[in-house]
Amino acid sequence: MTMFTTLAVLALVFFVAHVILLFTSFGKNGYQKKRYFYSHLTLWIAGILLFIMAALYAGKQVSPILDVFDTVGKQALILGAVVVLSFTAHTIVRYLVIPRFK
Repeated sequence: MTMFTTLAVLALVFFVAHVILLFTSFGKNGYQKKRYFYSHLTLWIAGILLFIMAALYAGKQVSPILDVFDTVGKQALILGAVVVLSFTAHTIVRYLVIPRFK
């Protein structure tokens, strides 16, 4: 397995873990704060892995998607998107979901 494939699989695994942890943070047992934190952590790790992939492979014709992120500014947008996604999810959970469990 190449380094590119390894990083891509890891990013996908962490993103899937993020989704699973996020949806299972709320349920019959109420709000599970630790699991919710881990859901955010796995999202950040997935974003960092994508940033690393873009830094290593952008502009090298390994992936047409990564070739779009051929400058440091464009690569920083990946981390910015992760921050915005995390903040948006946190806001929705804080104001719409958690009040239902109180």
